Amino acid sequence: MTKELLRMEEITKIYPNGFIANRNVTFSVNENEIHALVGENGAGKTTLMKILFGMENCQTGKIYISGEEVHITSPLDAIAKGIGMVHQHFMQVPNLTVAENVVLGMEPGRGPVFDRKQALVMTQGISNKYNLGVDCNHMIRDLTVGQKQKVELLKALSRGCKVLILDEPTAVLTPQETRELFVQLKRLRDQGYGIIFISHKLDEVMELCDRVTVLRHGKVTGNGNIADLDTIKLSKMMVEREVSLKIEKEKAQPKECILKIEKLNYIDDFGKRTIDELSFTVRAGEVVGIAGVEGNGQTELSEIIAGLLQRTSGKIILNNQETAGKTIMQIRQMGMAHISEDRMKFGIANNLSIQDNIAAIYLAGNRFRTGPFLKMKELNKFVDECINKFEVACIDGNENIKFLSGGNIQKVIVAREFSGDANFIIANQPTRGIDIGTADLIRRLLVRASREKNCAILLISSDLTELTEVSDRILVMKSGKIVAQFKDAKNVSDDTLGEYMLGVRRMAVEEMGGL
Repeated sequence: MTKELLRMEEITKIYPNGFIANRNVTFSVNENEIHALVGENGAGKTTLMKILFGMENCQTGKIYISGEEVHITSPLDAIAKGIGMVHQHFMQVPNLTVAENVVLGMEPGRGPVFDRKQALVMTQGISNKYNLGVDCNHMIRDLTVGQKQKVELLKALSRGCKVLILDEPTAVLTPQETRELFVQLKRLRDQGYGIIFISHKLDEVMELCDRVTVLRHGKVTGNGNIADLDTIKLSKMMVEREVSLKIEKEKAQPKECILKIEKLNYIDDFGKRTIDELSFTVRAGEVVGIAGVEGNGQTELSEIIAGLLQRTSGKIILNNQETAGKTIMQIRQMGMAHISEDRMKFGIANNLSIQDNIAAIYLAGNRFRTGPFLKMKELNKFVDECINKFEVACIDGNENIKFLSGGNIQKVIVAREFSGDANFIIANQPTRGIDIGTADLIRRLLVRASREKNCAILLISSDLTELTEVSDRILVMKSGKIVAQFKDAKNVSDDTLGEYMLGVRRMAVEEMGGL
């Protein structure tokens, strides 16, 4: 008989602003099971897991672990009760070793003296036991993203968890790293663990998981065995309509050069050259995708183009004007829109309302202003249209943006950036953490902007399917350089991209052709 490791029963969570995040949610995880938790942004997935991990309280409901009712008051309490969590954003100290990171908070030793040798022996033993392949003597700063994720797994396992929560674990992994992770998760499942897998990638849910629970508007709207479903049925359960994962688009007809990068270099504060003599162009009417393992210069590239980071050397020409010395607002007025990778840091002001965040980039112009006076009626109408078009889950435009889920914040940003007159759009991870329905809308908006408005689009994404579906050509970045170009994005496989991203293969300059 299957043993139930975890049961959350009739969980209800209501925030102070009246938003109901969870409505009588019942969710369970069995031994030897990988259970997917899916749903649109704002559906209540993150809140439910925060309650389980002791980061939030609920108004009503009960939690049972191995049949015994428990009260979880903090993450430390959750860990003590056998709940582990691998967060989407790793919580690690770069200048410490793997072993030192793993034992933080439970350091072995006698009194105040830390026993490094014992820490290394203990952590390496756990890594070997679960075949994680992690050298626990390495510094965190020297690891790849995939290896850092293994460290998070190691941290959870070293604390004796039996239920493991993974929040969007493949968001920044290559196909090869994803397959390796799946092998490890299946191995843990077969050893008796219960695993909660949160993802918007339905093909991965279908490949990896045994059961699925769907949340919509805070309620459970469906659950069942994966064997009885397919991606079409599952997407319909999530968003009440069928969503195609394929994007049909006309062949690009690139026109004049909108963005030109010439011999761009950036050396960071630690003396590391993260962008190295980078040169390429983006033309009107095309989508240029940038692929690369996280940490190979993509973030710095987008921030330099947007004016958020100062280049070390090189030229950036936007609409025939050099951007050097320009402010962020001046670059926007030159024709740029920007969907930032770090939405909380660069995309919003989290102490302002939704309306203020949408209006912010337009206040320097005359769209909603007559002299010193705002056209409030027009502004209110515009904000309402943005909220309705993107189905932002909120009370109204006056609500503080910090009360929205991460996905709904991204909807606000995308609505704002697509509603202007820019002819160049940088979209950096535009659908990360976004539900399948909204992701489909954003991808189609990018294609439509390139085809119908003749915009030049620079798409930076760790989702390789997104890159091949939306882009016309793809550039691969490694160590701050372009190491490959694929002029027909539709016909390159994820595995091939992954090999160039990892450095297994490299394309000769003459093979790439003009960038």
